Amino acid sequence: MSATVLPGTTVPAQHVNLKLGPGLTQNSRTNDASPSIVTTRAGSLNHSSNGSKWWVESNSRRYVPAPQESVIGVIVQKVGDGFRVDIGSAHYASLDGLAFEGATKRNKPNLKIGCLVYARVSLAHKDMDPELECFDAQTRKAEGFGEVKGGFLVRCSLKMCRDLLDPKHFLLPLLGARFPLEAAVGMNGRVWVSAKVPKQIIAISRCIEAVDPDGGGMEEIDAKAFLGTLDV
Repeated sequence: MSATVLPGTTVPAQHVNLKLGPGLTQNSRTNDASPSIVTTRAGSLNHSSNGSKWWVESNSRRYVPAPQESVIGVIVQKVGDGFRVDIGSAHYASLDGLAFEGATKRNKPNLKIGCLVYARVSLAHKDMDPELECFDAQTRKAEGFGEVKGGFLVRCSLKMCRDLLDPKHFLLPLLGARFPLEAAVGMNGRVWVSAKVPKQIIAISRCIEAVDPDGGGMEEIDAKAFLGTLDV
């Protein structure tokens, strides 16, 4: 079960392969004391079934980058061999031109201002700009990361994005049963969607807005009825 926490709450997280998600930080050791883990924001404290992953769930308005989170960004500037990317956080993120599968100094992606990229946060620190990469850190393969072309970018609440990433959530399977679609969900309140025809893309975006807790907040039964009213 999840528990409601406030900033500064000590978290009893212990595991050999402990991974801290958004809303948690580990204090450095003081004398002989072991490092403590405390919350940095209010919300619902959650952890995985084996206790290896801990995070604080909250529906904040502004995205706060956290390592290993997937995001959808917009290229806003080219700087040297890299790019500045808007990911909806307080500061632009940096994306190196070599942080793509197979990229070399002579063969780098030529991204234009306004292009969308599906990337992962590789570095997030309160005193530094976040850094992104467009490949899997272990395999060095794209694994779906990189520039996304066509489609449409839907902006929604951070909680809606977390819901869509839950395999048990009803919306994407419901839409996929009606027509083929592609979707990339970022943890930063952005969802890229694509389908064969524009009216299907419009239907997807309208359904996301209708189910969004900050929008219509529809449940599955209401969402099915709403989808039935759309011309798809």
